[in-house]
Amino acid sequence: MENLQEQEEATEIPKLVVSEDMRSYFYQMAKWMNFLAIVGFAFTGLMIMSALTIGAVMSTNPQLVTMMGTMGSSGGAVMTVFFLILAFAIFYPSLLMFKYSVKAKLGVLFGEQASLDEAIGKLKSLFKYWGIIIIVYIALYAFLIIAQVMGKVAAA
Repeated sequence: MENLQEQEEATEIPKLVVSEDMRSYFYQMAKWMNFLAIVGFAFTGLMIMSALTIGAVMSTNPQLVTMMGTMGSSGGAVMTVFFLILAFAIFYPSLLMFKYSVKAKLGVLFGEQASLDEAIGKLKSLFKYWGIIIIVYIALYAFLIIAQVMGKVAAA
């Protein structure tokens, strides 16, 4: 009988305890994430306004087109799409940071486990997003290096 009770105790899943220090760290992170999210939303708004005006500016100012070089010769529509892509690239992590900050504050202040779980899920998604962005950049750099080497070999 005692053996069975010992086995049941051994198979219980250990519970994670959130200490007061951890709660304080979560709350401080939430405040900073809220600040960074608001700054990100502001930059997203600026990028969208820039995207909507760059085409008109480029069509009325031919000197700007020449100053921009090859990017200027692509036209205002390409620049608009480029700026909109950049705006989305800033908006998505800002949204994740904002959602994290809201849920983390609720979880820490009111002791809501579900809110804290959701906040950590948003934080995981944020790191996943940046991981994917870094992988894309590394792949692009590798492709550019290979293209440069191949170009030099073909020219020789």
